[in-house]
Amino acid sequence: MPGQFSLRGLLALSVSAAALFSAAPVAAQSSSQSSGQGATEIEAVVVTAQRREETANTVGMGIQAVTGETLEKLHVTNVKDLSTFAPSFSVSQSYQGVPTYTLRGIGFNTINMSATSTVGTYTDEVAYAYPMMNTGPIYDLERVEVLKGPQGTLYGRNTTAGLIDFVTRKPTEDFQAAITGEIGNYKTHNFEGYVSGPIADRVQGRLAFRTEDSDEGWQISNTRGERQGEGHRYGARASLALQPVDTLSIDVSLTAWRNKSDTVAAQGIGFTPATTGSPFNAPGLAGYIAANAPTKADQADWAPLSVRSADIGVGIGIGGPLRENNDFYAGKVKIDWDLGGDMQLVSLTSYNKLERNAKFDWSGAPYEILIQHAQGDIESIAQEIHLEGSGENVFWLVGGYVARDRILDSNRTLLGQNANVTLIRTVGQPLLATPFNSGGYTSTQLNQSFRTYQDIGRIETDTWSLFANGDYRFNEQFKLTAGIRYTQDKQDYAGCSRDVNGSMLPNVNVVNRALFFPAYGMVAPIGPNDCNTFDPAKRAFGLVTSTLDEDNVAWRVALDWTPAEGVLVFGSISRGAKAGATPINAANISTQNAPATQELLTAYEVGVKAALFERRVQANVSAFYYDYEDKQLSVYFADPIYTALSRLANVPESEAYGVDGEVTWRATQSLTLIGSATFLHTEVKNYIGINAAGRPMDFDGKPFLYSPKFQGGLTALYSRDLSENLGLQAAIAGRYQSKSHADLEGDPRFVIEDYGVLNASLGVHALDDRWELSLWGRNLTDEYYWSAVSSNANVVVRFPGQTRTYGASLTFKF
Repeated sequence: MPGQFSLRGLLALSVSAAALFSAAPVAAQSSSQSSGQGATEIEAVVVTAQRREETANTVGMGIQAVTGETLEKLHVTNVKDLSTFAPSFSVSQSYQGVPTYTLRGIGFNTINMSATSTVGTYTDEVAYAYPMMNTGPIYDLERVEVLKGPQGTLYGRNTTAGLIDFVTRKPTEDFQAAITGEIGNYKTHNFEGYVSGPIADRVQGRLAFRTEDSDEGWQISNTRGERQGEGHRYGARASLALQPVDTLSIDVSLTAWRNKSDTVAAQGIGFTPATTGSPFNAPGLAGYIAANAPTKADQADWAPLSVRSADIGVGIGIGGPLRENNDFYAGKVKIDWDLGGDMQLVSLTSYNKLERNAKFDWSGAPYEILIQHAQGDIESIAQEIHLEGSGENVFWLVGGYVARDRILDSNRTLLGQNANVTLIRTVGQPLLATPFNSGGYTSTQLNQSFRTYQDIGRIETDTWSLFANGDYRFNEQFKLTAGIRYTQDKQDYAGCSRDVNGSMLPNVNVVNRALFFPAYGMVAPIGPNDCNTFDPAKRAFGLVTSTLDEDNVAWRVALDWTPAEGVLVFGSISRGAKAGATPINAANISTQNAPATQELLTAYEVGVKAALFERRVQANVSAFYYDYEDKQLSVYFADPIYTALSRLANVPESEAYGVDGEVTWRATQSLTLIGSATFLHTEVKNYIGINAAGRPMDFDGKPFLYSPKFQGGLTALYSRDLSENLGLQAAIAGRYQSKSHADLEGDPRFVIEDYGVLNASLGVHALDDRWELSLWGRNLTDEYYWSAVSSNANVVVRFPGQTRTYGASLTFKF
């Protein structure tokens, strides 16, 4: 069952106790800050949360940061694994495989690769604005910083929830190199390495890579014994550091990754309100769902290749393996010019390119309920220039940012055995003898129609902003921070759902036209490969277009008070924005592809960061209140043909509040314990929408999606010498979250039950740092949990988290 008692109880009780001391500091591993400290003092981590180097516990905002060394001990190689040390951050999966990020309950439940997130992600301060850009491997990092609350006065793009900055390791002035080999269950074999050092006078370089291969899938078909879930990811990064003169430094980097991993198969658990007990369900489907209620993560099913790959009439199948085939390329040039007089001019130029070609089956059963082939690409170019300076009591920064994104987001759907398709085919038979059948379609053509169609959207986004931020220290105790950003976003969209090879012509031209006739009269039929999205205003099928042209002002004001050495009390008020979005939906009516306008969040936060017991304990805690305006939310739309279909809407009012924190205890010179917790309440206010049955519903008081009331984690890091030449290191980390919901109306089938996950590593190493051997495991208790629940308009499905994985790693350094 979800959340085994021993792990759940241990995490909940321990983390709750830790939270009483407070929370949100940094896992201590930075040797550069340890000079002069006592043997059992917590070592500080330097962060750049405010675009300059500071220790995390002296910055008046909610920050969690972890070093690359700790990430390696915890075997973190994926963005979703970051919740191990930052439990208030979580990642769920949409049914099209797009990650959904949530931080302190603030997220955006979208299926589209073209949608930006409420949680901004950056690599070396370059915005990776689209979550699919982060689905390559994680490797060779200096640290990761998680900043909580609205961000916009310092970083490239506005966000409402916060941001995550991945800081990569930079070229070194001395030669360094390492190679790591890993083996594990599911026929896993991974390799990672780097080489770094001087290339010429005033020039240094670094090359790093990671490959991941799991040749045996972890999901098993309930009916055929086939496997799904192989992993194949490859990444590389080349960095160059140049100092042509003493006052000028240039950092250049090129990054690339490829993901050819299998897509996750769904687990069917029930039916939608419109198809429960329906005579149009595929023969045997109800019996399969009843007999195969999932109890383990590896239980799943999908349509046989022979079924989905075959063409039926003009309905083209989808062949080939169910996997991603995605490539990402990124380039960055950062120039720092020291102007003298404590001033610097900084230029940051970036280019990102994502190409996606993926096939996935989220039928949740061995039937052709819903299979998709997603194709798309995102090209993003950005330029930031800012001037920064400092004085005796002042630090200031002013600058500008401009970005242009060009996006193609499309998917072809196969759903020949979906109950809705069978319903339309059946209803349409009597209509073949009416004037609506102007195309002369036969009964056989109608019974083979509606097998496949394509959703497609082209989006052009242009954004620019001007920003300023400054700190003023009144005295040793008080510091004021203020920042402001003006942003203008423009988004042009053109898209629709459209016919593929004539598959949609009989059902659209006969059935849809007949159903629209009472309200709109006789509308013109569509032709092969035409758009079949109906626009009520034009009384015609066709392309849907829209333009969003919006601006906003984001700002932050914060006051820091240092009443004693090692103690910081802070309070802040900030306002952030997330740009408007246009969905790529299966759109029967153009309303479904209408954009949602920008959302705004005003955050109030107070907190304390305290070094206690001779700096052996660091306790940080924050209390926050978020006032949400026009929250973007994927909701249902009452459809005259299909009961309820998805659309994107703005919820006028909502709120979130809670307490967030972490306590770090350096128990001995060898042992460090870290406990973190987030207590959260989220609530939609005064919103009446449509439920899954296509009926109006009052959603007042409903919690946000994927927003558990409690999230917590415990981490123990242990290291000691075994002999003059040999050392021991160990790490164990557990994370627990209470139940949450994947829908707004509270359907029990959409509940994500509470669960806990335990990860660990144990190893020995040479004290001269020449080699290291370790054993590692993830989800050691083999907990069955699921991170998302969705509906394919017929079957309600779960997406499970991965089963237990374990292996061994051997590293050599030179």
